[in-house]
Amino acid sequence: MKIVFMGTPEFAVAPLTALLDKGYDVVGVVTVPDRLAGRGRQLTKSAVKNCIEEYNEVNNKNITLLQPEKLRDEEFLTQLKGLDADLFIVVAFRMLPQVVWDMPKLGTFNLHASLLPHYRGAAPINWAIINGETRTGVTTFFLNDKIDCGAIIMQQEVEILPSDNLENLYNRLMDVGAKLVTQTVDAIDKGEVKPIVQNQNETLYRPAPKIFKEDCELSFDKSVIDIHNKIRGLSPYPAAWCCVSGARSIENTVKEDVVAKIVTSHFEHDIQNEAQNIEVGVWQTDSKSYLRVRGTDGWLYVDELQPQNKKRMATIDFIRGWR
Repeated sequence: MKIVFMGTPEFAVAPLTALLDKGYDVVGVVTVPDRLAGRGRQLTKSAVKNCIEEYNEVNNKNITLLQPEKLRDEEFLTQLKGLDADLFIVVAFRMLPQVVWDMPKLGTFNLHASLLPHYRGAAPINWAIINGETRTGVTTFFLNDKIDCGAIIMQQEVEILPSDNLENLYNRLMDVGAKLVTQTVDAIDKGEVKPIVQNQNETLYRPAPKIFKEDCELSFDKSVIDIHNKIRGLSPYPAAWCCVSGARSIENTVKEDVVAKIVTSHFEHDIQNEAQNIEVGVWQTDSKSYLRVRGTDGWLYVDELQPQNKKRMATIDFIRGWR
C-alpha cells in the first residue's frame, strides 16, 4: 500500500516518523512552502520538511517532497496523482479540496487532537484545557467536505492531569496519535475499518477555533480555577497575558505597572470569605515571595511570568527587581 503523508508542524513529525520506522511505503510527503520567519526574517522550513529531508539523507532514500502554494494548482495535482498512492494521511495541515482528498482509492484520513465530535477546529488542545476538561484524546477520521466532520475510524482517550499545560499535553497526544495513525493504516490495509458517522448537531459540542492575541488576555472577573485553566491552556506559547496594574505591597506602596505573560500559576479559594471586601482584579504582593490577583472566589498566584521585552522568570526573581 502506497501512502502520501501531509503535515506541517512538530505534531505531524511523530506520526510520519512512526510510519517510516515501521517500514510503510511512504511515496510522498506534502508540506507548506518555506516561509520567512523570526526577527531576522530568515527562510524557514516546516518541521515535516526537516524530518523527511533528514530521513532521505540518512537512509539514502528519495521520497518525493511537494510544497505547493495552492492545493488546486494543476502542476501539483499532476505530481500528486503521479505518485499513484492508495491512501493519503493528513496531520495538522491545511483544509484539502475534494479534488485532493478524493484522489486515493482507499481514501484520505486525518488525525485530530480531540475526541471528535468534541472540539472541532484549529486549537483543540488549548480549548480542552481552558474549559477545564479532565479527558481528551485523538481521533482518526475520513475527510469529507466539512472540517473535522468525517466518519470516525479510531479514537484513543487521554486523561488531562491537573498539572498539565499545553506543552506537556501536546507532547503526550502527539505520541498517542502517532500510534493511532499506524493502527489505523493497519486496519485500512486489512479491510477491518467500520467508520462511525459523527453526530452533526453543532449545538451539542464546544468549538475549538484558532486562538489570536486578543483571546490570550486574562480577565479576572471569573473563578480563580477558570483563570488558572486559561493560563495552563496557553502555556508556554502563545501564553496568557495581562497588565499587572496598581499592585500594592504589604508596606502599602504601589508597584509600577507591568505588562507580562503569565506562564504558570496556582490558586486558593477564599472559603472563609476573608477577602470579600477586596475588589476583583486587585493585585497584591508581599515584596518577597508572592504576587497574586483577586478573582471572584479567591486568589490567583503567579508562579512564573515573562515581563514585556524580558525573559521568562520565577515570580520571586521578578519581585526582587520590581520598582
